[in-house]
Amino acid sequence: MEDSPAAYIHLVHRLIEECILFNMNKEECMEALSKHANIKPVITSTVWKELEKENKEFFEAYLRSRAEKASETETRQRIRNMVLDYSKK
Repeated sequence: MEDSPAAYIHLVHRLIEECILFNMNKEECMEALSKHANIKPVITSTVWKELEKENKEFFEAYLRSRAEKASETETRQRIRNMVLDYSKK
C-alpha cells in the first residue's frame, strides 16, 4: 500500500465507514480507531467532519436514526423494568 498522506486519509475514511456500519457515533469511532488502528483521534475527527460536510443529508439522517434507536432502546428497557418490578410483587 502506498504510504502517502492521501492513502492514509483514504484508510481513515474507509475505517470511519466501517464504524458507521456498526452504528457508532463520532466519539465511539475516534476511540475505536485510536485503540484498534492506532489512529490519532484528531485525525479521525477531522476526516469525520469533512465527510459530514460532503454528505450533509446522510449524516443528518444517520444521527436522527441513532437518536430514534436510542429512544426505542430506552423505552424497551423501561418496559422490561416495569414488568420485572410487577413480577416481584
